[in-house]
Amino acid sequence: METLKSLDQALFLELNSRHTPFWDQVMVLVTNKYVWVPFYLLLIILMIYFYRRRGALMVLTLGASVGLADFIASGIFKPFFARLRPCHDAVVGATVQAINGCGGKYGFVSSHAANSFAIAAFFCFLLPARQWPLKVALILWASLISYSRIYLGVHYPGDITVGAAIGVVTAWLGIYLYHIISERYRFWRV
Repeated sequence: METLKSLDQALFLELNSRHTPFWDQVMVLVTNKYVWVPFYLLLIILMIYFYRRRGALMVLTLGASVGLADFIASGIFKPFFARLRPCHDAVVGATVQAINGCGGKYGFVSSHAANSFAIAAFFCFLLPARQWPLKVALILWASLISYSRIYLGVHYPGDITVGAAIGVVTAWLGIYLYHIISERYRFWRV
């Protein structure tokens, strides 16, 4: 376990050390959850417009997936593991470039990674294979948000990896719930 922790810290320090004024501004923008509100609203509108009631069910199950991912990351993992964020850590804290403040005390796991990967994976599971360019774009979007957390000095790569895994699992559960409800209740198939 100590070897993994050391590797995580070393990888973090390498990734966090590469800063430029331009990318500092970009990453602060990327990590801001309010910047993405228009994107989320567009997704919701498009889902309901194209799929009607099924789209509304998609929105509800996607919301459940993201809510569960966020709860697991912030409500269970962070207090249970109590791993300090890199910017709060006595070992690496002095060398961390925390551009946008440090945030809460604990960082394992990243809620940003869990939530963004829950959204991306939900659509990857939902959309047909021919929509692969959109799927790739969503994975890149979630990866950019996740990387911004390392760049800004608030999460280790391990925090991101486990957060992303939680997002994928909760997305799969959301899709499973979507299929159960839509098959069982005719109302949602229209």
